[in-house]
Amino acid sequence: MSKTQAPPAKFAQGWISELDNRYAIAQVMRERYQAFTDDLGGADRLSYAQRSLVERALWLEYWLAQQEQSLAKGQDFDVARWTQAANSLQGILGKLGLNRVAHDVPSLSEYLAKREARQ
Repeated sequence: MSKTQAPPAKFAQGWISELDNRYAIAQVMRERYQAFTDDLGGADRLSYAQRSLVERALWLEYWLAQQEQSLAKGQDFDVARWTQAANSLQGILGKLGLNRVAHDVPSLSEYLAKREARQ
């Protein structure tokens, strides 16, 4: 499958990995994915379902921003579709939670012991 320049017009699972990293939007979306999953405690601690919801939330966020740009330019804007998407995003965010989750951080003695073992 070839890499794309922008998120797809319709949601497709794995769309973030299909973005061509030579384009700024790919870098931004990967940074947002990282920030989102970090806020939830790290991607490695999330279930498949949670990671799937993160992808959907990012796609909806992108789609909403595209629609808002169309409105600002005086182009076609479907307020009903925008509202439905905004409500969907709100629902996903509610499922994932809006609070940051702390990462597991080793104690200083554990960190030093691991560091010592590597040397």
